[in-house]
Amino acid sequence: MDKKSVSLVLGSGGAKGLAHIGVIRWLEENNLQIASVSGSSIGALIGGIYAAGKLDEFEQWVRAIKKADMVNLLDIAWDRSGLIKGDKIITTLVELVGEQHIEELPIPFTAVATDIMGEREVWLSRGRLFDAIRASISLPMFFTPFELHGTTLIDGGVLNPVPIAPTFRDRTDITIAVNLGGAIRSPVAVNDAMPAIEQQSVALKKPESPALHEKITQFFKGLQKSSAEAPKRDWSAYDVANQAFDAMQSTIARQKLAAYPPDLEVEIARNACGTLEFNRAAEMISLGYLAADKSLRSLRLENTQAIVIPGGHEIY
Repeated sequence: MDKKSVSLVLGSGGAKGLAHIGVIRWLEENNLQIASVSGSSIGALIGGIYAAGKLDEFEQWVRAIKKADMVNLLDIAWDRSGLIKGDKIITTLVELVGEQHIEELPIPFTAVATDIMGEREVWLSRGRLFDAIRASISLPMFFTPFELHGTTLIDGGVLNPVPIAPTFRDRTDITIAVNLGGAIRSPVAVNDAMPAIEQQSVALKKPESPALHEKITQFFKGLQKSSAEAPKRDWSAYDVANQAFDAMQSTIARQKLAAYPPDLEVEIARNACGTLEFNRAAEMISLGYLAADKSLRSLRLENTQAIVIPGGHEIY
């Protein structure tokens, strides 16, 4: 049976975006061909790495991340435009994935960023892959903006958290959007329904230590105490800003999805994890897999081939 082709739209939302990996794994397991990818912010990062054919390497790496590792990846800018330059993270990803150019990828890919001065979204579908990713992940107040071809770019989620429009010209069978700005929900006991994908890899383990953003906050406070030149900052303001940004993205996502509805949507609760809790990779990947299994069940049934047993019985 021929595989159905999919235009995959991966939304923005920080570490929750690791759920994109689980969605992709579900699609692969269920005989669906991802023919193009459009992504914003973390969706651009995951989507770009998948389009480059390096998702296995990235998944293995991100599953091994600990909180201390995240701190080591942060290169402090102490800049009014953002805390982190992002060079260390991008350099690490380039070493992991390799230098890539979007037009040479085996799967068409578009990263969405925001032109802060022009007040418009920008679609990046040519040039250096990690320039596009770095621009798309430039979360305000955290990453410094990224200059590309004379334009100052920030996080794509500012204007388009679920970028469906770049897929309009695709000649695919179906468009699937993954929205990370879903309704707030009670914590889900993922371990109680761990799918086969997790049984073949690292077992789920919820972190027992404080949340990653709290560790980073303490790290920054320590730097303040050790440097007389470091300005005083109200670190709680960053938590407030992140929550406000999540609420804003969720509202915009609802409007975008209403205006340009995909064929199917996978929704992840916006409180599934913190913006910087990348140490919860195994949990988020499994959550994405489970959410895809629930939301895309009709595709699984369509792709199930009946096996006819002599005597006229059919099993699936």
